[in-house]
Amino acid sequence: MFLGIEIGGTKLQFGVGAGDGTPLVSLTRRRVDPPAGAAGILELIREAAAELASAHSIRGVGVGFGGPVDGAKGRVRKSHHIAGWENYPLVDWFRRNLDLPAVLGNDCDVAALAESRIGAGRGKHSVFFVTVGTGVGGGYVVNGRLQGQGRLSVSEIGHLRPGLDAEDPDRIVERLASGWSIAEFARRRLSAAKCDSNPDDGRLLEFCHGDPARLTARMVADAARSGDPLALAAFRRATRGLGWAIAQVLTLLAPELIVIGGGVSQSGEDLFFAPIRSQIERYVFPPLAGTYQVVPAKLGETVVVEGALLLAGTEWSRA
Repeated sequence: MFLGIEIGGTKLQFGVGAGDGTPLVSLTRRRVDPPAGAAGILELIREAAAELASAHSIRGVGVGFGGPVDGAKGRVRKSHHIAGWENYPLVDWFRRNLDLPAVLGNDCDVAALAESRIGAGRGKHSVFFVTVGTGVGGGYVVNGRLQGQGRLSVSEIGHLRPGLDAEDPDRIVERLASGWSIAEFARRRLSAAKCDSNPDDGRLLEFCHGDPARLTARMVADAARSGDPLALAAFRRATRGLGWAIAQVLTLLAPELIVIGGGVSQSGEDLFFAPIRSQIERYVFPPLAGTYQVVPAKLGETVVVEGALLLAGTEWSRA
């Protein structure tokens, strides 16, 4: 048995499984305390992993980390949400503290591995996975193998810069298409328009109880489905930006399947997937039109744990 761990900015998940895509034997969750930093997360991992290792015969650990990693060296490069992870030797920490070998991957990469092998991409030769939530990330799998392992960064679709004038490193697709960006766009437009005098904008205000600072992407999606013009504009901006980015991926790599997951993707076919497909067709290299599919992810909130287990199973099946 292997232990798969998801380390995020707000949660930890621990799954025990065979590392071959069969169902989890157990699943445990812990809540992250962000002010406690990396040290607090490591203490939670120590406690939970020790309990699980005593209850199961754990051969090794696979980790999906929410941030950039150097998998070849077993180090976390940084976290954008939690302090204390800079250049942290996480694989070595497992060996020293739990006497367990470990393998480390970025959370989106291992999620891509899971979706390609046991999720929506099962049976496909080449799968590009996109997650659209608080941020936008990607992962590319060919013949069941993650691409770009050993590189410091790979498949970062959210960090594409749309257009020759996007010289600022912050002018990226993630700033157009993420859940945070959808909500922020609506907040800015509400403030600029002084929406309390505009009955159309006022409908969007109803979803945040009159306080634009409380707006979330889910509220904007609900308002868009009710026909609110500003909410619809926020989603048009997001889906155009993401559709453009996916078209660049298709033009370069020509994957058979694009799988899209994450909270924003749950906005539905009419609001999210149909506009994405339309924008891809608008921007993709014409000979590739109609040669690919764009589908929702199948695996739910355990996708990173499932991918971490597959990463571990792959690592030690070669041993």
